[in-house]
Amino acid sequence: QVQLVESGGGLVQPGGSLRLSCAASGSIFSMYTMGWYRQAPGKQRELVASVTSGGSTNYADSVKGRFTISRDNAKNTVVLQMNSLKPEDTAVYYCNAEHILRTLRPSANYWGQGTQVTVSS
Repeated sequence: QVQLVESGGGLVQPGGSLRLSCAASGSIFSMYTMGWYRQAPGKQRELVASVTSGGSTNYADSVKGRFTISRDNAKNTVVLQMNSLKPEDTAVYYCNAEHILRTLRPSANYWGQGTQVTVSS
């Protein structure tokens, strides 16, 4: 069992920056691939960025060069640094934890409650 709590969302002007944090508890943090997803009104939830326990990262094409995901296993946190924000980045952002043994632990997939990010003038 993993509990995830997101923080850092808010209202920012285009071109601005936000730093989202996700705090995990209840299990061994290093055993999970961590990711950030987002869902805008009327759209499907999409992967924004992910980072494996080994530090490998993956980004959606729409955020490459602007967003950076990182993790601190000692503090059980994952951070999404968002720069050069655009109005189309507006969405609810969700933290996700997926067990590294994906095929052996398919039920070990957890979500936070989400944090709102609004990019507007």
